[in-house]
Amino acid sequence: MAKLKSVFKMNHAQKDVGKLAHALCDTMLKDLEGAKRPTLEAVKCSLDNAIYNSKVGFFTPGDKRVKTELNVSSVQKMARSVFLLDIFLENLKAGGVNTKREVYYRAKGWIKKDPKLRPIDFEVQEESDSIISFLCDALEVYREELNCVANDRGGQTYSQQLIVTENLPDGTKAHIDLGSLGTTPFQPKNRPQSFSLKMKSKIKFCLVVESEGTANTLVTNGITKRNNCIVVGAQGVPSNGVRGWVKTIQDQLKIPVFFFGDLDAYTLQNIYRTLKSGSAASLIRNKNFCAPDVKFLGVLPEDVKKYDLDCYSVKEKDASEARSLKKARDALQNDPFFKDAKNKKLSQVLKWLLKNKIRCEQQALFSVDPKDITVPEKIILDKIKNKIYI
Repeated sequence: MAKLKSVFKMNHAQKDVGKLAHALCDTMLKDLEGAKRPTLEAVKCSLDNAIYNSKVGFFTPGDKRVKTELNVSSVQKMARSVFLLDIFLENLKAGGVNTKREVYYRAKGWIKKDPKLRPIDFEVQEESDSIISFLCDALEVYREELNCVANDRGGQTYSQQLIVTENLPDGTKAHIDLGSLGTTPFQPKNRPQSFSLKMKSKIKFCLVVESEGTANTLVTNGITKRNNCIVVGAQGVPSNGVRGWVKTIQDQLKIPVFFFGDLDAYTLQNIYRTLKSGSAASLIRNKNFCAPDVKFLGVLPEDVKKYDLDCYSVKEKDASEARSLKKARDALQNDPFFKDAKNKKLSQVLKWLLKNKIRCEQQALFSVDPKDITVPEKIILDKIKNKIYI
């Protein structure tokens, strides 16, 4: 395996995924020819191997590895890995792409044509998905680098001042003036590195809204007309496309980025933290798929009192809510992000939620003055102006 690792280090900087894959297979073949058991190693992508350094701002992988040695119980996994890797190499050679769902059915098609492949057949997509993740962690490449793309979800973006240039696979460029789209959103792809951004006039901030519907409402009610800003609808837990897109905005435009979402444990742990620092499941890609500078605008505990916002009670007797509370307690004890001193104020919000056992939705701001549909916008702008965020 030492030789494979040296080949990996040499080629990964060049992003030559084909050479990486062939080096992996060549090593396995030489081991077999030498009567040795081949071993596949991959980065362990879990919280117990996640390192959080506030100076870096996102989760990075530790030294733990997952090893799979050829034996009776692992032979199917290793055979499936080589089989799917061959499909990806064909795609890279031909310039084609597939979603994970399509890869699953392509694999099924090949197995139908060749009876010898039946022992590695996939009963459900989750089985092929796990192999795809394992391959990415073993090669330390993004799924997109294997031409395996996710369905675009979330990231709907609105602005009157933003021009996006997309570098297309055939070498041409597409220029999109978001100001000409009206209230129709721009939908970024999950290859954020293919975009370059330009401001027609100075953009003051970017607002990432947890709810796609609320983002659309704010835009329809005129927030981007009255303010030089960008509004992005995250659509819940941010997909890789959303995370990479917000990072692109952060890095290229150098403007403040704020997150506006619900005041509850799930939003803090699963939505905001993932947007800001990435996730344990994506340790190898967090560097390019999270925005460490994004601030939590709210809803904050002080907003509940200041604006007399309607809240929901979180009941321990409810199984779902009980799990949410348990995860919040676990996060305070075990999550490197919430344990870091720099994120002390966010941890205090979690503690406040556990103590008060309530949650407040971002849409509650519409109850402050039901006669004025622009009140949420006014509150958001006031919070930004007076630095009422974390």
